[in-house]
Amino acid sequence: MRLTINGESRSFEPPLTVDGLLGRIGLDAAKVAVERNLEIVPRSLYGTLSLDDGDRLEIVHFIGGGNDDASAVASGGDSFQLAGRAFLSRLIVGTGKYKDFEQTRDAIEASGAEIVTVAVRRVNISDPGQPMLVDYVDPKRFTYLPNTAGCHTAEDALRTLRLAREAGGWELVKLEVLDDGKTLYPRMVETLEAAETLVKEGFKVMVYCSDDPILAKRLEDLGCVAIMPLAAPIGSGLGVQNPVNIRLIVEQSEVPVIVDAGVGTASDAAVAMELGCDGVLMNTAIAEAKDPILMARAMKLAVESGRLAYRAGRMAKKRYADPSSPLGGLI
Repeated sequence: MRLTINGESRSFEPPLTVDGLLGRIGLDAAKVAVERNLEIVPRSLYGTLSLDDGDRLEIVHFIGGGNDDASAVASGGDSFQLAGRAFLSRLIVGTGKYKDFEQTRDAIEASGAEIVTVAVRRVNISDPGQPMLVDYVDPKRFTYLPNTAGCHTAEDALRTLRLAREAGGWELVKLEVLDDGKTLYPRMVETLEAAETLVKEGFKVMVYCSDDPILAKRLEDLGCVAIMPLAAPIGSGLGVQNPVNIRLIVEQSEVPVIVDAGVGTASDAAVAMELGCDGVLMNTAIAEAKDPILMARAMKLAVESGRLAYRAGRMAKKRYADPSSPLGGLI
C-alpha cells in the first residue's frame, strides 16, 4: 500500500489505521494532527480509521513560529480580558527565529508572557524523534496561540486553523492572511472572509490587520475577540508608524487592541502601550536581538511602564517653556 505523507511517498503493509501509521513512523499521537485527503481526522477515530492505497496525508505539529505574584505586583493587578480569560502579562511573544528551543524557552521566561504564538507545520517524518516545541514550552502552563503565518489565501488559513484545533483543541487563534512577500501586509478582503467563517465555526479569532479604523471596526462587528493592527511591516523593527490610526482604533474598539508587527526595541513597545493599546505582540525584536534573553526582559518592562504611563495620563504638550519651580519668593 502506497501512502503520500507530507508530500513523501511511502510503502506500508495493510491493513493500517491512522494510529498504527503514527506508531510505525514513531510519532506521539497526542502531539500531532492528521489530515487525510484534505479531511481532518478526528483524534477519536485514529484507532479505527483504516487507510487505503493512494491516500494522501498531512501530519502537522506546532513549531516556533504564568501568573505569579511578582507579575501581579508589577502590573498593579491590571489584568486584561481576552476571550473571557484574564491575563496579567500584556506582552505576547512568538516562538520562531530563535537558535534553538532552549533559547526560545528562556526568552519566554524572561518576557513574562503568558500567551505564545505557534505556527502549524509538517512533522519531519524522516526524523520523528526530533524535539518539538511542546517539549520545552508547556501548553498547560502557557496559552498556545496557533497562527496562520505563511498563509496567503483564506482557504489556506481556514485549513491551517482547523488542523490546529484538532491537534490541541485550541479555539483561541490568530488569523493572518498575507499579501505580497515584500511587505507582508494583510490581504484584508480575504482576512474578512476567513474571519467570518472562523467565527461561525466557533473559533475565538484574534486578527492581524491593517491600521485602517474602518476595517478594524468591521472585524470587531464580525465577532473577532481582538484586533491586531500592524505598527509597521512584519519583522521591520520600524516601530509605530501611524500613531494617529492606532489611537483611533483604540478609541472605537470594545475588544482588546494589540499592536502586532514592526516593534524593534523597548521604546516602540512603550509607545504602543502609551497610545492605549491593550497589549503588544512581537517575535523578531526579541529573537534577533544580540542578547534575546536581555531584550525579552526589556520588552517586559517596557510594556509594563507604557501601560502605567497611559493609566497615569501624560502632561499636556505645550508650545513654550513652563518652569517647574514656583516663582513666588524668588530671591
